[in-house]
Amino acid sequence: MENIPASGDAGVPDGRCVEALRGVALFAGLENRVFDRLAKIAERRDCLAGTTLFRQGDANTPFCILVSGQLSTYRTAPDGTVTVIDVLHPAGHTGLSAVLTQLPVLMGVETVGSATVIIIDGAGLRALLPEEPSLAGALLRAEAMVFRSLVLQVCDLKLRTTAQRLGHYLLELAPDKASKSATMRLPFDKRLLAARLGCRQENLSRAFATLRDLGVETSGSRVVLNDIPKLRDYSVAFDTP
Repeated sequence: MENIPASGDAGVPDGRCVEALRGVALFAGLENRVFDRLAKIAERRDCLAGTTLFRQGDANTPFCILVSGQLSTYRTAPDGTVTVIDVLHPAGHTGLSAVLTQLPVLMGVETVGSATVIIIDGAGLRALLPEEPSLAGALLRAEAMVFRSLVLQVCDLKLRTTAQRLGHYLLELAPDKASKSATMRLPFDKRLLAARLGCRQENLSRAFATLRDLGVETSGSRVVLNDIPKLRDYSVAFDTP
């Protein structure tokens, strides 16, 4: 399993890295100067499946931004049990809270399949923040959005059953939200999906069985939603202000 160490200051902006940084939504609006300075402490890396970006408890971790592919975040219990916390999609990011607090990172992170990531050196990023207020503001917004997402996940766990959470997740995957039916493929295996929904695999299987009565058909990773309005009503979608 490949491991990626924290990046060092290369001193010269990498044109490929600058281009990748410009495509990151959380950096929208930054001046060219800031992108050049970020690129000096960043590296764009193409990673194989199973590449470890950092491990739970690591210090001096980098700030990692996902350009393509998927990242799995996980935590290991004292008895050795490993639990997947989340699966990140582009342009998800991880490691920022550890960089800003200079505390050991709470979760390990690895690629689910092949992926491209931007790795920004933590110490270098902290040094930039007092000098670049626009960058500090962008990262503050990014952390605020992460917190908002965590609150919504907690609400989801408390307000919906596993089957309802699964139904809502499948509705989010539907390519045409206004359609009455849809066909799609799960973006990762059901082990990761169960972890993403906060349940065990056996509970996920029961949830899929429950959704069969609502027109949900599955065959491997292929999923067919035959009655989207009915599934939406069952999933009890709540509005986010």
